[in-house]
Amino acid sequence: MTERRLIVVGLPPDGRSAGISPRARAALAEADVVAGARRHLEEVTAAGRVAVDADTIQITGDLAAALDAIAAAHAAGRRVVVIATGDPGYFGIGRALAERFGPSTLDVRPALSSVATAFGRLGLPWDDAVVVSAHGRPIAEAVAAVGKQPKVAVLTSPDNTPERLGAELVRTGALYERVIVASELGFPDEQLREGPGVEWLAAGRFPALSVVVLLAGSGVGPVATLASGAARTDSVATQVFGLDESEYDHRDGMITKAEVRAVVLARLALSASAGVLWDVGAGSGSIGIEAAALAPAMRVYAVEQRAEDSDRVRANAARHGVTIEVVEGSVPAALEALPAPDRAIVGGGGLEVLAAVLARLVPGGRVVATFASLDRALAAADRLGNLTQVSINRGTPLPDSSLRLAALDPVFVCWGPS
Repeated sequence: MTERRLIVVGLPPDGRSAGISPRARAALAEADVVAGARRHLEEVTAAGRVAVDADTIQITGDLAAALDAIAAAHAAGRRVVVIATGDPGYFGIGRALAERFGPSTLDVRPALSSVATAFGRLGLPWDDAVVVSAHGRPIAEAVAAVGKQPKVAVLTSPDNTPERLGAELVRTGALYERVIVASELGFPDEQLREGPGVEWLAAGRFPALSVVVLLAGSGVGPVATLASGAARTDSVATQVFGLDESEYDHRDGMITKAEVRAVVLARLALSASAGVLWDVGAGSGSIGIEAAALAPAMRVYAVEQRAEDSDRVRANAARHGVTIEVVEGSVPAALEALPAPDRAIVGGGGLEVLAAVLARLVPGGRVVATFASLDRALAAADRLGNLTQVSINRGTPLPDSSLRLAALDPVFVCWGPS
């Protein structure tokens, strides 16, 4: 006998339980046990979608307990249906259920998501939008994932409300011409409220469970720029790093050369998920800025001792449209209040700075350090395990329009721990 599958039903914003598909309606009618949030249970019960003798499991903040109850009912051979809003596999309970029971156990019958509904209400395409969830994560991580993307939808939560999202966006200097808060979609008290920017969002009061749409422009047509080093043309995104030094303001040529920057970024092995990156001895901030563009979910801290260079990093970050948190001070004191890094760049200060960074690195993290002198590089390689020399010869025009190769000073790149 084939094992009974666990059915997951999405309730659509439009029409609520009256608008569910015939397959989803049949599953609810035949259920022995129905699990969902209180508002979902009340909705299907009031609509007569479930049998009067069906048992219910209320999913609250204690998700583990609800999953245990669902598992027990499923193991007993009872017909269990889990109900959720929209598409359960799209920032919904589908992930937790798949992790607990395995994808092959689930029969998911999705409905229209709240994000699709919000963009539909606005008459906007959203195939080029970035969708970020603020559920179950620090608000700063959600905003880091937003980065400087021009079209974003953020799913807010009781802990991370729309106004709290707005305050964090104000703090990071985000610029959006249109901000829309879509709340209670599909319910009689549905609201779409629009304001001129993130300051309006921070000053307002909105339902906690909302979709916040952030638009830099009209939201229609090809997007010219996503973030530093990222361009989108005809809906195709490309990532560019190792930008020319002229793309940054720097002090007397004190900037990591483009070719070295590309090697450092490769050796960092940046995480696509949330994490923390330190750029210690940031100088112009070029490496940290390009890292922030490549991994927008990471929080990037640029540490600089000189006030002039700290201001320069801020200006360069703003120019390239990324969020960098600049910390002014000397190492190790400047590192004490920072969250421990998953990735770190050491671009100045020598071996003492490297030791201070390694002392805070999370297990499994990685440091990349650059040196001009071989003796320091060899000592760093003893700590990190890897060393390479980057020698650059650039083509320089001659009077007859041919090229000669002009050598730049070699740079030693160390990375690890192995």
